[in-house]
Amino acid sequence: MSSTDKVFEALASTVRRNILAYISEAPLSAGDIADRFEMSQPAISKHLKVLENAGLVEKTREGQFIMYAMKTDTLSGTLANYMQMVCPNSISLKKERKSAKK
Repeated sequence: MSSTDKVFEALASTVRRNILAYISEAPLSAGDIADRFEMSQPAISKHLKVLENAGLVEKTREGQFIMYAMKTDTLSGTLANYMQMVCPNSISLKKERKSAKK
């Protein structure tokens, strides 16, 4: 599975998108994240693992806690690459339009 596929698979879940929204402001521990949802901490940990495998979050140890933070460079890079694949730039569109008129 490509890294782009992993990112979009991770983003397919509402829970994971909400986790990213929470940690986009500041790093949070798995327990702090779980407190914001009506699910167990092990279930949240599974979601965090999917996000981590997709390269969307990074974890760091702060004392006895593992803190999760969003890796914005991975998300924005993946989305930018995807947009380039699906939405050609304006130069290509202009060339295509000119060749169609001939």
